[in-house]
Amino acid sequence: MVAGESHDSDIAAKLINQSIIRATDDHRQPSILPLSNLDRLMGGFPVTIFYAYRKPSAGDFDSIVTAIKTSLSETLTHFYPFSGRIVRNSATGEAEILCNNAGINFMEARATVPLATLNFHDQNQSIRKVLLPVAPEHPPLSVQLTGYTCGGFSLAWCFEHLLADATAFIKFLNSWSEIARAKQVSAAINQDRSIFRPRSPPVYGPSVDRTYTVCTMDDILSMPPNGISQKRLYYVEGPCLEHLREASRRGGSKRTRTEALSAYLWKVMARACGGGDSDNRCRMGWLIDGRRRMAARNHDDSMSNYVGNVVSIAVGEESARELKHRPLSHVAGIVSGAIGEAATDGHFLDLVDWIECHRPAMMLPEILLGLGGPALVVSSCHNMPVMAVDFGFGRPSLGMFYSTLDQIGAGYVNLVSSGKEDGGWLVSTFIWPELADALESDPDHVFQPITADHLGG
Repeated sequence: MVAGESHDSDIAAKLINQSIIRATDDHRQPSILPLSNLDRLMGGFPVTIFYAYRKPSAGDFDSIVTAIKTSLSETLTHFYPFSGRIVRNSATGEAEILCNNAGINFMEARATVPLATLNFHDQNQSIRKVLLPVAPEHPPLSVQLTGYTCGGFSLAWCFEHLLADATAFIKFLNSWSEIARAKQVSAAINQDRSIFRPRSPPVYGPSVDRTYTVCTMDDILSMPPNGISQKRLYYVEGPCLEHLREASRRGGSKRTRTEALSAYLWKVMARACGGGDSDNRCRMGWLIDGRRRMAARNHDDSMSNYVGNVVSIAVGEESARELKHRPLSHVAGIVSGAIGEAATDGHFLDLVDWIECHRPAMMLPEILLGLGGPALVVSSCHNMPVMAVDFGFGRPSLGMFYSTLDQIGAGYVNLVSSGKEDGGWLVSTFIWPELADALESDPDHVFQPITADHLGG
């Protein structure tokens, strides 16, 4: 339904209305919500989540707009900081959230094509052409609702990573959809940043110091060209994931689907981008959600409902030759070891303290600066209810993360559960043309270019 071949090189959406949506509860006094150290680490990095929906069985585009705007206003009452502004503290110069209910930007648009003509496999030829530009001084959260000639619609959210991470924003979207369906929000929201106070005195180990670095905006703007240009969407079937997981076993050690697919990707990347039989170093990173680790340490169940940033990164490094010639099980073991080192409460405590010691400088994972050979970062969101966002018009045919950036220092791969019975994953990528070609020409067909059949349309 939503992944056909596009025959129109000038697909575009036209803005038909723009408004500011504020929280229904407008009686609170403006207040400042300080950022946690983990929030500061994310900087102003923009993230976009894109959904496509079939034509509803009842109602027109105007009724969709009304339902979504009304429920959004109610939802912002629960997620009040999202309706505020990111400002600079006059004394420290550091960012903080002004909770003043200034509202979020809501754009209504019309596309000149049906959804079925969008080639979602090549996002440069589909999503990029239907997303409207956002003004430089835009609110930290913007929403675009687009109607198509077939009666279907899409929703896109662009948010500043300073506000929260992907786990928190998926919680926001699901709470929004619950309210739209006249249901109670399923869980109380925890926005208490004080739980991430640094220790006194702050202390951290060498692994955090190896992974993160202080940088400047000039360092980011002067990243060397790396050829990363292809924004592609793939489907990996559930049985294929299970086959990779079985092939990744070593002795009695079982691997997760994420570890198995990462090992496969790393081997292909080494062959396609790392020089194959060379000693060139190839790195891979994995984003780690710290909620479960910190909740276990503090015996605090509310961590699962924490809205903010609780993300770190694990990094592995190996030569292209080693990755190419070693079996999948060996590479999966390297993946598992790297993830295990960062997936602890101690790692997150160290990271909070490391950031404290380097404030107010800009800080990033070193892997994102594009230095030291090809690198690929994997964000596994397959355990999040991404495809459960139903505003009363049915579940989405497609839900995915999308990058609006034109240049990044490392390739990026995002894993989302398709919600289909086969247990397959939607895999959104921002990678090198050589890696895209290698994945699509692999005779095992692990990464299948997305089609309407994969989306059930």
